[in-house]
Amino acid sequence: MDSTGKEKEAIQLMAEADKKVRSSGSFLGGMFGGNQKVEEACEMYARAANMFKMAKNWSAAGNAFCQAARLHMQLQNKHDSATSFIDAGNAFKKADPQEAIKCLNAAIDIYTDMGRFTIAAKHHITIAEVYESELVDIEKAIAHYEQAADYYKGEESNSSANKCLLKVASYSAQLEQYPKAIEIYEQVGTNTMDNPLLKYSAKEYFFKASLCHFIVDELNAKLAVGKYEEMFPAFSDSRECKLLKVFLFVALTLQKSRTVFIQVKEFDSISRLDQWLTTMLLRIKKTIQGDEDDLK
Repeated sequence: MDSTGKEKEAIQLMAEADKKVRSSGSFLGGMFGGNQKVEEACEMYARAANMFKMAKNWSAAGNAFCQAARLHMQLQNKHDSATSFIDAGNAFKKADPQEAIKCLNAAIDIYTDMGRFTIAAKHHITIAEVYESELVDIEKAIAHYEQAADYYKGEESNSSANKCLLKVASYSAQLEQYPKAIEIYEQVGTNTMDNPLLKYSAKEYFFKASLCHFIVDELNAKLAVGKYEEMFPAFSDSRECKLLKVFLFVALTLQKSRTVFIQVKEFDSISRLDQWLTTMLLRIKKTIQGDEDDLK
């Protein structure tokens, strides 16, 4: 059957499901198997939703899953209701991101009510990703990553919490909320530096915290680098720390900034700079050049 045929069959199923729901609410329907009719309607809505998916009618699929979710809630089937809201959200993501978020939030409310915080956290991440990629609202993405991190922490899933917090730090720095970014990078760096499996990453987090410090205040950056070296001696020998010390030397002695960018080029030849690092380094370049211009 082609997609048009699937869609017609889905529309017919929706109509039959609507009829069952109406009859279950009547006086006689309530006396004779009202709940059974609602359960049958749930199955019909779900089948219709899957047919709409096959026809790539994502909005109709989302609406059908929502109908099933509401009926499951009416029957006190909380888990099935949450699952249907998630299915609705996944369908709406392809057509209507705002509706997707509404459905995912409805599922989250059910999961938190059931005490399923790890699952709720996972779906907060999904919402954050919708805000990142579809709606480009970074402030709201940050809020959902923060909520996910809180839920993961409460469930002792510290690794998952750290991943969310690092997203928050990255976006906070991009939005020039440097104190918030610094606090997170220091916190995660401190948490990982004593872990044999994760300590290699600690230097990256202290490096990023130092870059944020540098953009705000060069003297604070110098103090921060010294603190990180004392906390985590392996940081002293890292390429990241050596690059920071070149930045500090150039900035604090007001040498020509060309020295920095020779070092950055060497750093990039070994570890490719990602977009975040490139952005931060360009801001530092502007800071250093600003200091040079002030002397002219």
